[in-house]
Amino acid sequence: MERGTIVKVAGPLVVAEGLVEARMFDLVRVGEQGLMGEIIEMRGDRASIQVYEETEGLGPGDPVEGTGAPLSVELGPGMLGAVYDGVQRPLDVLERMVGSYLTRGVTAPGLDREKRWAFTPVVAAGAHVVGGDIIGTVQENEVIEHRIMVPPGVEGEITSIVAGDHTVTDPVAQLRTSDGTMRDLTMMQTWPVRVPRPYMRKVSADEPLVTGTRVIDTFFPLVKGGVACIPGPFGAGKTVTQHQVAKWSNAQVVIFIGCGERGNEMTDVLMEFPELTDPYSGFPLMKRTVLVANTSNMPVAAREASVYTGITMAEYFRDMGYEVVLQADSTSRWAEAMREISGRLEEMPGEEGFPAYLGTKLAAFYERAGKVETLTSGETRTGSVSVVGSVSPPGGDLSEPVVQNTLRVVKVYWALQDTLAYERHFPAIDWLTSYSLYLEKLRPHWDADVSPEFRVRRDACMAILQRESELAEIVRLVGLEALTAEEQILMETAKSIREDFLQQNAFRDDDQFSSLKEQDLLLKTILLFHEKAVEAQREGAPLKGIFSAPVRERIARAKYLAVKDLGVYDEIASDIETQLVSEDGEVA
Repeated sequence: MERGTIVKVAGPLVVAEGLVEARMFDLVRVGEQGLMGEIIEMRGDRASIQVYEETEGLGPGDPVEGTGAPLSVELGPGMLGAVYDGVQRPLDVLERMVGSYLTRGVTAPGLDREKRWAFTPVVAAGAHVVGGDIIGTVQENEVIEHRIMVPPGVEGEITSIVAGDHTVTDPVAQLRTSDGTMRDLTMMQTWPVRVPRPYMRKVSADEPLVTGTRVIDTFFPLVKGGVACIPGPFGAGKTVTQHQVAKWSNAQVVIFIGCGERGNEMTDVLMEFPELTDPYSGFPLMKRTVLVANTSNMPVAAREASVYTGITMAEYFRDMGYEVVLQADSTSRWAEAMREISGRLEEMPGEEGFPAYLGTKLAAFYERAGKVETLTSGETRTGSVSVVGSVSPPGGDLSEPVVQNTLRVVKVYWALQDTLAYERHFPAIDWLTSYSLYLEKLRPHWDADVSPEFRVRRDACMAILQRESELAEIVRLVGLEALTAEEQILMETAKSIREDFLQQNAFRDDDQFSSLKEQDLLLKTILLFHEKAVEAQREGAPLKGIFSAPVRERIARAKYLAVKDLGVYDEIASDIETQLVSEDGEVA
C-alpha cells in the first residue's frame, strides 16, 4: 500500500504529501491509529483528507496509508435491524469491543463475518446471468426475504451453485465470464457510497406512500419513489413527523439516518423502534429497518458520509424489488458539515458561507430517489426509494440557502409552523403554505382504490380552509357576528376540518394511523354536515341550534372510532340528516 506523510492538520481536515497514486474519494488510514479518512481534494502531490474521527494528537510527519479503494459499504444479509454510524461501523459490535465510549481507530466490518445464513438457490448451474439477476434467497427474518444478486457489471454462466449455510464471505456460486475467467460469487457486495447504483430506467411513480397521517395522505401526499422536504424551526415537530412516516408508511424497508441529530433524539429512536410493532406484519418494526446514527457530538465529517451510506443501502434494497423509504434528519446539519469542510479547504464561499456547489450536492442526493426498473435479464422487476429530508433553518428562516436549494428539487413541501405547535396543533403542518405536486399523478389510484369523490372532497376542504384564512382578518377586527350566516357556518366547518381531521395524536393508539378509506369517510362526513347546516339555515334554523347539535360531538370523536368500525360513518350521516333536517325546517 502507498504511504504518505501529514504536512498539515486543520480540525477534521488533514493535508498529506506522497500519495501520488491516490485518486479522489479514495479511502485512507491516517496516523498511527489508522483513523478513517477520505480524499476530497488533490493538488499536485498533496491530498486533502477529511477524517471521520477526532484528529486530536495528529501532527506533521505522521503516516498516511492509502487503500486504493473509495469509501464503500458492505451490502448483504445482516443489515436489517442493525444500528450503524455514518461510515457503516456497527455500533453494537463497537460497544462490545471497547465499551460505551468509542475509542479512536476502532473499526469493525459492516456485516458479521461469523454468522451463517441459509442460502437457497433460485438458478441452476448452466444459467446465464447478468448484473442484478437474483441467484438465491436468504430468509433474513420473518418479514424480509434477502435476495442475493449478481453484482452490477458482472455477466457470465453459473458453473456451480451451493445451497446450505454460508457466511457472507463464503462463495455460494462460481461464474465463468465471457473471457473464460472464473469468479466466485458471495452473498456480500461492496459498493462506493458516492456512486449511484445502476438500473434499467426510471418509471413514473403513481402509487401513494400511505403514512396514516391525514394531513399528509389527503392534502399533501407523497408517492412511492417521490421526494419530500420537512422544513421547520426548532420544536415544530420535524423529527416526530419523520418517526410517524417511518413507523406507519406502507414501504417494505425503512432506512433512518440521524445526521447530526441531538443524542437524546437519536436515543428515542433507538429505544422506540425495537418496541414498535409493524402494523403490516405484526413483528417488531426493526425487522425491516436500518438505523444510521450520527449524533451531533460525533466528528462533523462523518455527517457528510452518513447520507451517502444510507442512500446506498436504500438503493440496494430497491434493486431487490422492494419499496424503500429513507428518512434524512437533518440535511441542514449535513450542509453545515459541507460548509465547515469547504471553509477548511479555503474554497470560495457562497451564500451564508455555504459552498457554491451546495445546490448541486443536494440535487444529486435527492436525484437518487425514484421508482425504477432494476437490472435483470429476466422478468421486469421494479423497486423504489422515497426520500423524506428534514431541514432545520436557523430561527425558522425558510429563505435560507439549504431550504431554498432543497425546494428546487423536491415535489412535496410539508411546512411546519412553530405557531401551530405552540397552539398544540400536531402535526404542525401549515395547510396554506405546504404543497404536493403529485396530486394529479395519484388521482387514478384514488379513484380506483378509495373513492371517485376523494380528490373532489379534498379540494373542497382546501377551498374552505383558504376562505377561512381570508375571513379570519375580518373576525379579528370586527367579530364573528359581522359575517353572514353562511360564512359563519363555513368558519365552523373549517374549525371542524382543522380540529377533527388535520389534528392527530401520534401517541394515541386509536389515532396514530388512518387508512385512506377512513380519511375519505371523515372528509365526507364533515362536508355533509356543512351542506346540511347550510340547507337548515336557509330554511330558518338558528345557527346556535345547528352548532350545538349533538352530532357535532360524534363527528369530533369519529377519528378515534373509525379504526375499529367504518360503519360508524353511516350512523353519523344518519344523525346529521335527522338532527339538521326536519319537516318544518327546524333543527331537531
